[in-house]
Amino acid sequence: MPSAKNLSPRQLAAFTAGILAVPVAIGIFILTLNWKVGLGSLLLVFAGSYWLVLVTMERFIYRKIKLIYKLIYQTKATKKEEMYFKYILPQKSIDEVRADVEEWGERRIREIELLRQNEAYRKEFLQNLAHEFKTPIFAIQGYVDTLLGGAMEEEAIRKRFLENTAKNVDRLVNLMTDLDEISKLERGEQLLAKQNFIIQDLIREIYDSLSIKTQAKNIRTIIKKGCEAPITVFADKEKVKQVLINLVENATKYGKQNGNIVASIYDTDDQHVLVEISDDGIGIEEEHLPRIFERFYRTDTARSRDKGGTGLGLAICKHIIEAHGQSIHVRSTPDVGTTIGFTLESKRD
Repeated sequence: MPSAKNLSPRQLAAFTAGILAVPVAIGIFILTLNWKVGLGSLLLVFAGSYWLVLVTMERFIYRKIKLIYKLIYQTKATKKEEMYFKYILPQKSIDEVRADVEEWGERRIREIELLRQNEAYRKEFLQNLAHEFKTPIFAIQGYVDTLLGGAMEEEAIRKRFLENTAKNVDRLVNLMTDLDEISKLERGEQLLAKQNFIIQDLIREIYDSLSIKTQAKNIRTIIKKGCEAPITVFADKEKVKQVLINLVENATKYGKQNGNIVASIYDTDDQHVLVEISDDGIGIEEEHLPRIFERFYRTDTARSRDKGGTGLGLAICKHIIEAHGQSIHVRSTPDVGTTIGFTLESKRD
C-alpha cells in the first residue's frame, strides 16, 4: 500500500476512490455473479468517488492553502500567480506545501533578525553622530561664551580661544564633508573616472605627501621587497588615492615609534590586483574586526578621538572600493600590527 502522506491531491483522490470502489465492486459481483456488472460498478464508484474527493479537497482544503499562500506573499495575485494557484498548487503534496510554509517562516525570521540588527545599528549610529557633533559644538560654545564674558580684552587668551574655535569649526566641516561623501557613494552619485595607472607610483606619491607625519614618529614607509615591479590597475585614481591616504594615515596614527609601514602589491590573476597596507603598531582586537568599516565605529573611543579624525575614513574606503565592484578586508593582531587590503581591477587594454 502506497504512503498517502506524500501524494498529490489527484493521487490521493484516486487512492481513496480505489479503496472505496474495490470492495463495493467485489460485493456487487458476489451478489450478482456477473463480472460485467461488477466491472461497471467498479468504474462507476471509482469515477464518482474520485470526482467527489477531488472537488472536496480543491474547494475546501486548497482554498485554505491558496489563502495561506496569498497571505505569505502579501500581494494581490497576478494572472501568472492565479495560474499557479489553479494548476501548479493542486499538484503539490501536503508535505511540499508544508515545506514552502516552513521556508517562508525561516525567511521571515531572518528578515526580522536583520531588521533588529539594523535598528540597533541605526540607534548606535545616531548616538555616535550626536556625540561627534556635540563635542566640537559645545567646545565652540564654551570658547565663545568665555570671550563674550570678558576674556576678549586679553589678547593672548583671545587668540588662543579663537584658534581652538577654528580647529573645532574645521572638525565640523570635515565631518560634514565626510558624511556628504558617504551619502553620495551610497546613492551612487559619485561617478568613477577609471583609467590605467601604476599603483606603485601612486603609493610612492602618497608616502611623499605624508612624509612629515611619518617622520614625526620616525616611521619608515616602504614597498615590500619583490613588489617593486610596476603593476598597472584600472580604477579611479583620485578615489584610490583617497583610500590609500586614509590607510597610510591610520597606520601612522596607530603605528609604533620607529616602526614601519609596508605596501604590498600582488597580481593575483589576470583580472585582479591585491593591494595591502601593513603596520607594526598596536593592532586591533579580534572582536572589533567585523565592525571597523562601520561609520563612527571606534575600537577605543577615548584614544581614537585623541588621535583626531571623524571616524568615517574606513567607511569611506569601503564604499569607494565597493563602488569599484571590489572588496576590502582586514587582518590584525594586538601588539603585532594591522594589514588592510583591497582588490582592484587589472590593467585594461
